[in-house]
Amino acid sequence: MQFKNIIEDMKRLGFSEYEVKAYMGLLENYPLNGYGLSKASGIPRSRIYEVLGNLEEKQIVFKQVDEDATVYFPLEPKLLVEKLKTELTAIINSVQSYTFDLYDSKKEDRRMISIKGYNEIISFVALLIGQAEKRIALHIWDKEADQVREALLDAVKRGVSIKGIFFGNKAPVETLVYHRRIDRYLIEKRERHISITIDGEQVLSGVISRGAESTVSWIKDPGFVELSEDYISHDVMINAYSNQISGESREVFEKFSDEARRDYFEYSQEEFDLWKFDEK
Repeated sequence: MQFKNIIEDMKRLGFSEYEVKAYMGLLENYPLNGYGLSKASGIPRSRIYEVLGNLEEKQIVFKQVDEDATVYFPLEPKLLVEKLKTELTAIINSVQSYTFDLYDSKKEDRRMISIKGYNEIISFVALLIGQAEKRIALHIWDKEADQVREALLDAVKRGVSIKGIFFGNKAPVETLVYHRRIDRYLIEKRERHISITIDGEQVLSGVISRGAESTVSWIKDPGFVELSEDYISHDVMINAYSNQISGESREVFEKFSDEARRDYFEYSQEEFDLWKFDEK
């Protein structure tokens, strides 16, 4: 990892850039006096004692005063990490306690919230999966499944039931049903969609294939959740059945299914010919 990345990480933990440089300079060269640390770290001499004073207050740096000189020692990294963990945990617990009390959890929130951007959507999906306690139902493509694979596997370890449809060749969990005829699906729909329900309480659904322009909706409305669960369960039944038949039975089923879709969506014959079932 590059030094500039460490600086940015520690800035997120509340340190200034000079404080990071001073601490790292001491780790490499301790003990040092203020002048020596200024030279080693590149911090201006006019600022070095202010920076060291801040680090002393944070108990990250310690001063030893002798008759001849004053030198500084860094807190060893193992203790620094434990100190930061303790402080961050206390902050998170405080925020959690205040915000949970402030938020009326009994109030029904049926707002539909839009989330835009591929990376933002993936991060939010992983967050929702991490919250699941009992059940996840989803429609997901291989590209997106790879992004949230660890979150799904962690959910399985927690005992969360995962059901739904997978578009791809290697599902992240064995309880997902493979969607048949993916090429046909893309010709007809021209987009990748994602849909996920969490514990029967909330649903996220929308188009995921437009990169930064991808947009999904997130809502906790019971009606939307039930509708999404029904849609996913219907797709599971259709694909599970199709995947276990073959030969003439498969041909009859797929042709009937395609005809039904054509009639429902009123596709033209030209549009229908692009994706209809071909036994060849």
